Amino acid sequence: MEIKGIVAVVTGGASGLGRATAERLVAGGAKVVIADLAENGDDVAAEIGGGTKFVRADVTDTDQMNAVFDAAEAMGTLRAVVHCAGRGGPIRVVDRDGNPGSLEIYESVVRLNLVGSFNVLRLGAARMAKAEHIDGERGVVILTASVAAFEGQIGQIPYASAKAGIVGMTIVAARDLASHQVRVCTIAPGTFDTPILQRVKPEVRETLAAAVPHPRRLGRPDEFALLAQQIIENPMLNGETIRLDGAIRMPPR
Repeated sequence: MEIKGIVAVVTGGASGLGRATAERLVAGGAKVVIADLAENGDDVAAEIGGGTKFVRADVTDTDQMNAVFDAAEAMGTLRAVVHCAGRGGPIRVVDRDGNPGSLEIYESVVRLNLVGSFNVLRLGAARMAKAEHIDGERGVVILTASVAAFEGQIGQIPYASAKAGIVGMTIVAARDLASHQVRVCTIAPGTFDTPILQRVKPEVRETLAAAVPHPRRLGRPDEFALLAQQIIENPMLNGETIRLDGAIRMPPR
């Protein structure tokens, strides 16, 4: 599917991987709606340009996400969704004092990352399923997992659980939506230079970068965006989770 002329929704598009994706899609000629909870969303949309629109939305809220997709369809036919919204929330199964880990934190992280992914997937795919096909396909949904889905570190149990769930839903969703000619893929990034990592100490960033076999550095958000673009453009990419990690395999801690 060609990027030029399509309408896309990017969740978490006000910063990090999502913003880089929105910028790349707009540069390629797409019209983009950013869904995010950031206070500066309108400013980000204006900076990206190209008629980019910001809609404040919680990805777990059906009404709010329907408003996002309504805004997208007001621009044209929705063809792509890149779902980047998510967050961590470190807990231990049993903490250092012997207390059980927080069920509330676990549920909130899983709800945002996993339930939110399904909500965006189902609502976006339903819109695409009604569109006219282009060269045998109607659209593509790209979800975001993490290498934590495969090698979650100590303290990452809610995040790793949610991201593993996204990996698990990918092939099932692709098979489910095949009759509607809608593709589903997932990107599982490693350690990327996002605003979250920019808040950690320089020596920690250096250690994380050095752990990547090659290239020995943190990933760049535009490299994530480039893969998202390639998934949209390549009609044979379907049902696949693609690690984007420089061959890193995370240690226990």
